[in-house]
Amino acid sequence: MGGVILSGTGVFTPPDVVTNDMLVDSYNEHTENWNRENAAAIEAGDLKKRELSTTAFIEKASGIKARYMMDGSGPTEPGRMYPYLSKLAPETNMGTPAQVRMAYEAAMGALEEAGLTGTDIDMVIISASIWERFVPSMATELQQLLGAKGFAFDMSMACSSATFGMSTATDAIKTGMANKALVVTAEYLTPAMNYEERDGHFIFGDAAVAMVLEREGETVSKAPFRINSRQLKTEFSTNIQAGFGSRVLIERDKIDDPSQRFVQHGRTVFRELLPMVIDLVREHLDEIGKTVDDFKRFWLHQANINMNVFATKKLLGRDPNQQDAPIILDEFANTAGAGCMIAFHMHKADFKPGDLGMICSFGASYSIGCFVVERQ
Repeated sequence: MGGVILSGTGVFTPPDVVTNDMLVDSYNEHTENWNRENAAAIEAGDLKKRELSTTAFIEKASGIKARYMMDGSGPTEPGRMYPYLSKLAPETNMGTPAQVRMAYEAAMGALEEAGLTGTDIDMVIISASIWERFVPSMATELQQLLGAKGFAFDMSMACSSATFGMSTATDAIKTGMANKALVVTAEYLTPAMNYEERDGHFIFGDAAVAMVLEREGETVSKAPFRINSRQLKTEFSTNIQAGFGSRVLIERDKIDDPSQRFVQHGRTVFRELLPMVIDLVREHLDEIGKTVDDFKRFWLHQANINMNVFATKKLLGRDPNQQDAPIILDEFANTAGAGCMIAFHMHKADFKPGDLGMICSFGASYSIGCFVVERQ
């Protein structure tokens, strides 16, 4: 059936920008109040005193300086410490979810870049880490809003949601199930954050990225990238998790339990996952007869600057720069499955026909998704 082209990308950035200073101020005020209210239990050894945070700690640990949020007021309110409903939220939970509206805005940008309209699309996937609504499918609502044909469905693979979604769409196009596919990774992550936890309150932001994929030879895009090869890998791990699910509707007293929100063991993830990523990339390069020197750029998962620098340095054999492996997490923070494709969207314009790049996601579950793309 021929090759598959990545013909357009688009990004939606939420309205609220929250800096590290803003998060630290609210976290520290909340923490001081909590320590004071629980002073007797802390003195008796029944509770552990909570540590304060600093902007310097956050930047050293992650490289993050700010993040976009659908609502930044709640997490920066010391008496609340979780988001309010977004201004895009519907009046009832059966209205169009904010997450679908995020996906729609990103999709419109991707369609414009591909030179298409919603009616040209015959496959829609929303692939994201967590869901604002489970039933009915959010992708089918996006399909309706766009006027797309064919079929639509939701899927999830945490930090590799975008790459696994694109791989699924690639297979559908190659087998003739679809002609033009839209994949959107709309990451509405902040409601699942624990803003009372020092080591994690700064990690995630909200964002959406959309990708249009279509059959080679049919594209009218002025900036097409051919998908030359791809590799996926998973290995079960609970070192990054968010426990929220249908069980909490039964054990309703546990809705405020920290285990319902994102929890990760960063050092263990660093130690276990990064060698898997490096090995998979090297093995894939061997399979396709390429070396790292053949590539102009690596667009990596955007979770932590130390992880990205470590992985790229291992692959390149030297210290990487912004051209080798662009960092966007300083502005966006960790946007889970969206990060690598936001980096691609923001740092692809200088590619000329024949230039090779690699998109690589990695993270929770564990999951790794690797795409080799070539500018046409």
